[in-house]
Amino acid sequence: MGTEGTESNVMLELAAEAFQAKNFELAAEIYECQLQDFSDLGTQHELLVKRAEALAFGGKLSEAFEVYKRASKINRLRPTQLENLMECLANKIRSKEGLAGQKHPEEGHRCGRNDAFTCRMCVGFLYEPVTLPCGHCFCKKCLDREKRPISCRECKDSSKLTDLPNYRVNVVLSNLLAKWFPSQLHAVQLRHEGNALYAENKLEAALEKYNEAIIIAPRDHLLFSNRSLINSSLKKTEDALADAEMACRLKPFWLKGHLRKAQALTALKKTEEALTEYLLCISLEPESKLAKLEAHKLLSDIFAPILDHVQERIPDCTGLLSSRTRIKGRLMSTLSSNCNTSSLGLYKEGSVNNDSLTSQEKSMIPLAPSAMKETDFTGVKSACCADKCEDEDFCGVCHPTVIDRNHLVKRKHSSEEEAKGGSNGGPCKRLKLEVALKQETTSWSAVVSDLIDAADLECSLCMRLFYEPVTTLCGHTFCLKCLERCLDHNAKCPLCKEDLSEFLAQRRFSKTVLMEHLIAKYLPEELAERRIVNEEEMAELSNLNKNVPIFVCTMAFPTVPCPLHIFEPCYRLMVRRCMETGTKQFGMCLSDSVKGFADYGCILEIRNVEFFADGRSVVDTIGKRRFKVIQHSQRDGYNTADIEYLEDEKVEGTEEAELRTLHDAVYDQAVTWVNSLKAEQKERIVGHFGPMPEKDAEPQISPNGPSWCWWLLAVMPLEGRAQLPFLALTSLRDRLTGIRRVLLFMSRNRSR
Repeated sequence: MGTEGTESNVMLELAAEAFQAKNFELAAEIYECQLQDFSDLGTQHELLVKRAEALAFGGKLSEAFEVYKRASKINRLRPTQLENLMECLANKIRSKEGLAGQKHPEEGHRCGRNDAFTCRMCVGFLYEPVTLPCGHCFCKKCLDREKRPISCRECKDSSKLTDLPNYRVNVVLSNLLAKWFPSQLHAVQLRHEGNALYAENKLEAALEKYNEAIIIAPRDHLLFSNRSLINSSLKKTEDALADAEMACRLKPFWLKGHLRKAQALTALKKTEEALTEYLLCISLEPESKLAKLEAHKLLSDIFAPILDHVQERIPDCTGLLSSRTRIKGRLMSTLSSNCNTSSLGLYKEGSVNNDSLTSQEKSMIPLAPSAMKETDFTGVKSACCADKCEDEDFCGVCHPTVIDRNHLVKRKHSSEEEAKGGSNGGPCKRLKLEVALKQETTSWSAVVSDLIDAADLECSLCMRLFYEPVTTLCGHTFCLKCLERCLDHNAKCPLCKEDLSEFLAQRRFSKTVLMEHLIAKYLPEELAERRIVNEEEMAELSNLNKNVPIFVCTMAFPTVPCPLHIFEPCYRLMVRRCMETGTKQFGMCLSDSVKGFADYGCILEIRNVEFFADGRSVVDTIGKRRFKVIQHSQRDGYNTADIEYLEDEKVEGTEEAELRTLHDAVYDQAVTWVNSLKAEQKERIVGHFGPMPEKDAEPQISPNGPSWCWWLLAVMPLEGRAQLPFLALTSLRDRLTGIRRVLLFMSRNRSR
């Protein structure tokens, strides 16, 4: 007996390994064989469940359900024992609906057609838009409900600016939405009034508000979803189901719509159809705890043993997969074949544009489905209230198209007649239907051309069309460059004077995505002109021969590092422009009491910029080329110049040999002087300018001459006026001779 028990354990371990290796057929066979070795009902029950799981994952659903039936006769199946079955069914649905490989399919279809004016949090019309520092916009109420720290649903950015009361509504966008979509905004106001009444438990009054809102905005899936919850609370479960179905039809990939429908079906005791919807919810959002919990309960109830009627009570659940139609443009069919006709009718066709509805059709939009049928609610409180807390503030408004049910039935019959291939106008009728369907999918958010005015999208600083618009925390929008220039002078909003020190410290000037989209879509010609102007300005700023920016400060030399502390607004602007144009270069000159700055200087290249919270910055630069100033000028508060670059004149023959001898002698003299310095002095010099460069094998290889010459000139104790002539020299011989004289002078002074 002990040997048999050991063999059984080995076989069970082998079955578990086969299951893990996805060899489900082998696992199922082993579990079937092991059933004969155990007479204990509890063990048989566990083995039957494991065999059923292996069959289900192996794609043999019919056999799997038969085995589940056998297990349910022994003992009631626990939710944990049905978890693998539920996962398998959900995966099958995901595969059939083309959702396989998507971690969160709902996210991919969340905003369907009408992206521009849709909040990605509530999936409804963007109301009281707030722009986060990352540049994405959401409804203010949606942000109020978010946990801190705020994480953008679009880019997953977690901003440190989590003090939501300081976020203000985007003024420009709010005004645009009020101008372009007044009816949608009115519907939002009615929704808020309905929410307040619902919170006060005035359900009938709340329902009236939603009825009125749906008449104004009959394409909003959220309104139907929320009205479904109200009807559930009023025990009008048929109405709740009709509203949930309409929400699903308007937004086929929307998780909450299918949750509403599943909850209404559960309340109506339509267990199998409810289970189908919950499985679809899991396929749309695998992490949906509510859908998983309810699906577990329903599966457990379906397999619950009641006397000898287990076989009759358990449906052929394989039909769950084979009978389903695609949800892309169609409503989900339910588990069993006896699903109600309104469900099929509502999902049969695509959306219809509200503008295409006649006045007669609009009048047919029901204020409430209860007008068609009033059903008594029996039993426990509707499961529709299970996520009541989540929908206390129903979040969302005004979106896709919706039409009344009579119109849908009419369209359904028309489609059926066409499918029969009747002789009465077949091809012509089919063509008309295709055109109608294309019209129906037209976005409701198309803006009336007469309402589009470029003046509504102008920067209040430059009085031109927004270019790279940025929205501050106080809700005001400016061109990026305009805002940066203002913040150079004062860390306050140019309009409301709100303190933007924290905003400035973040250095997070992200463009407002929606604003850019609107300008590109509705003002393409104006944007093209604005872009040309900007490109011309950038080309002018990129010219390193004319109007070159000049930093008037100290002496700079080629190849020598020159760290700078930038704090004046004009130089903040200058450095920023150098970075934006990509040149990363500007000139450095000594000041001049007559001309403003000296006639000779050195081009510096920016290697790195470190910004401080108050707008100051430390700029790490290094010298590149020498230049001579041809013309002095100014631009936006800082100096500029037309320049020509200087290069050393090359010599050949005997002059080259003499130059090389002079070069080596002066270098040795320079090394001697550097080594004579105190250790502290040498340490400070190396810390600031770096170590002395090595002697060049070919003195004339660089147009600026040997780099050690410039390093030596930078570290020698000479005033700027004494250093400037060396920068102007184009003869390496003269420069080396001058350096030798300075070294001799310093050596004599030291010996004294």
